[in-house]
Amino acid sequence: MTAAPSGPAFSVRDIPFSTYGSWFGFSPVVAQKTYADDLHLVSHQNGMHAVLRLVPLDPVTGDRCDTSVRATPGLLGWTGRGGRADLAYESPDTVRLRGEGLGLRVAAAASELTPFTGTYFFRDPADGAYVFTSYETGRRYRVTVLSGTAAEVSGAQSLGGADRGLTLAADGEGGWEAVVEELDCARSPYVRRAAFDEVVSAAEGAFRSFADAVAPWRSAGTPAAELAAYVLWSATVRPAGLVTRPGVLMSKHWMDKVWSWDHCFNALALAPGAPELAWDQFALPFDHQDDSGALPDSVTHSEVLYNFVKPPIHGWALRRLRSRLPAPLGPAELAEAYRRLERWTGFWLTARRAPGAALPHYQHGNDSGWDNATTFDPERVVVTADLAAFLVLQLHELADLAIELGRPEDALRWTRTADATRAALLDELWTGNRFAARGVHSGDTWTTAGLLDLMPIALGEHLPESLSTALADRIKAHLTEHGLATEQPASPHYLADGYWRGPIWAPATVLIEDGLRRGGHRHLADEISARFRALCETHGFAENFDALTGTGLRDRAYTWTAAAYLLLAEAHALDGTEGGHAGG
Repeated sequence: MTAAPSGPAFSVRDIPFSTYGSWFGFSPVVAQKTYADDLHLVSHQNGMHAVLRLVPLDPVTGDRCDTSVRATPGLLGWTGRGGRADLAYESPDTVRLRGEGLGLRVAAAASELTPFTGTYFFRDPADGAYVFTSYETGRRYRVTVLSGTAAEVSGAQSLGGADRGLTLAADGEGGWEAVVEELDCARSPYVRRAAFDEVVSAAEGAFRSFADAVAPWRSAGTPAAELAAYVLWSATVRPAGLVTRPGVLMSKHWMDKVWSWDHCFNALALAPGAPELAWDQFALPFDHQDDSGALPDSVTHSEVLYNFVKPPIHGWALRRLRSRLPAPLGPAELAEAYRRLERWTGFWLTARRAPGAALPHYQHGNDSGWDNATTFDPERVVVTADLAAFLVLQLHELADLAIELGRPEDALRWTRTADATRAALLDELWTGNRFAARGVHSGDTWTTAGLLDLMPIALGEHLPESLSTALADRIKAHLTEHGLATEQPASPHYLADGYWRGPIWAPATVLIEDGLRRGGHRHLADEISARFRALCETHGFAENFDALTGTGLRDRAYTWTAAAYLLLAEAHALDGTEGGHAGG
C-alpha cells in the first residue's frame, strides 16, 4: 500500500481527526481530560460520547499491537511491526478503513448494555453488515466488510455485559478493507464507488481548498496557519438538531458547543475566504434569541442553555465582520442584523440595569465569559467596566446601521445612549488611574490585578488619550514572554492553570490588541500579536495557556484560539508588520 500524506501532521491526542461537516471524530480523548489507550469514534450528537473503540491487532497472535499513529487532514494511519492500517473520510458520515499486515478490532466502547444506556450489536440479515446502535447518540454505526473477513465476531445480540465487536483481518494473503457509516435508522447497502486512495485524495483536496480560501496569505512566516485552518475545518458540523446552520464547534473534544461570544472570533477569521460560513457563525446564536432579546449561553446538537449569557461583543464583532466580508451585506441581511443586535442591546439596557442605574451588570462571572476572574471574588452581581465598554461599541454600531437603513432618529437615539453610557463609565468606575468594579447590592467598589479590569481598552478611539495611555501602561504589567496573563503573575491570586486567574486566552488577546491599535498604541499591539503568534506556533491551539511556560492547557483543539492566530497572522502577513487588527 502507498500512503502519501498531505497537509500538516498533528497529534490526535491534541487535535481530533475529523472532517468538515461530520458530527464525529477519532481521538483517544473520550471525556473531559480523559485519555484512552486506543483511538475511539467519538460522536458529538446528544453530547460527547465515545461509541466505538479501534484496536490494532497482530494478525498472527491476535493480540493488541503497539503502533505509532500519524494524522494529516486527509489520512489517519496506524503503523506497527509488519504492517499498517489507514482510515479516511469518504463523506461526513462515512469512513473507509483498510489494512495490510495489521488487523483492527472495532468494538463497542461501552461494555454494559442496559435498557437505556450502552450499545447494542447485531448482524443485519438484510445485507450482512454489522451494526452498533448507540443509546447515547441515538444513531447507528454500520460496518460493512469490503474485502478480507470479519474475524472474531463477539457479543452479537448480547444483553448486559459483553465484549461486542468484530475484527477486520485479511482472508489469506493481501489486505482488507471496510467502511463505517453513521446513520439514523436505515439506508441502502453500501456500494463502493471509489478506491481508498481516491478517497484520501478527495479529502486532502477538500481541506486544501478550504485552507487556500481562508489563509491564502500563509507562508513560512506564518507556520501554524495551515494547522489553524485544519482545526476550524475539522470542527465544523453540518446543520442537525438545534444547530440550525453549518456550525464551527469550539472543539471536537469536550468543549463541543457554540458559545455566544466564541463564535464571533471564528466568524472574523473565516470572513474573507468563506463568507457564507462566517455569516452562519455570527448568526447561529441569534437563531435562538429569546423573548427578552438575550442570546443563549451556548448551543449544541441537543441543548440550548440560557442560565447564563455572554458579553455583548457582537457590535464590535459585526463592525469588523462587515469590513472583512468580500461583499457588503444585502438590505435584508443588514435589516436582520440590526433587528437582532437591537434586541440584544435592549436586553442589557432593560433586564440588566437596576432601576435608576446608568450601567448594566453581570449576574455572575460566567456572564462575562471570564468565569472565575478575580473581579468577581468580592461579589458576583457586579457592574464592571468591560461590560459598559462593550455596550458602548455595540451602541455605536447600531447607530451606524440605523443610518445605513435610513433611520436617522434611531441613529441619534443610539448615539446619545452610547455617549451617556460612556460618560457613566468614566464618572462611576474610573478611579483616576484605573477602573473599579462595583457590587450592585452593596455599592462597594474594588480593583484587582486581573486583566478584565483593563478590557475597556477595547474602546480604542473612544477613550480619552490620557486614560488610554494609563490602561496601556497597566496592560504591559500583564505581558509575559508568551502573552497577556489574565492575572498578574505577581498577584497572590495567580494560578498557573487557574482558568481566568492567570492563563493566556485568545479572545482577551484579540480584543486588547485591536483596542490598543485603534487607540494609537501600535508598538504594544505589535508585541502582543507577535508573542501570541509565537505561542501558538510552539504550543498549538489550546483553550488557554500557562502564562509563564506557554504550555497548552485544558482542551487542546480550540477553534477560537486557531481563529485568533489566523486573524493576527493574516494581519502580519498582509501588513508586513508585527501585528495587525481584527478589522479589514
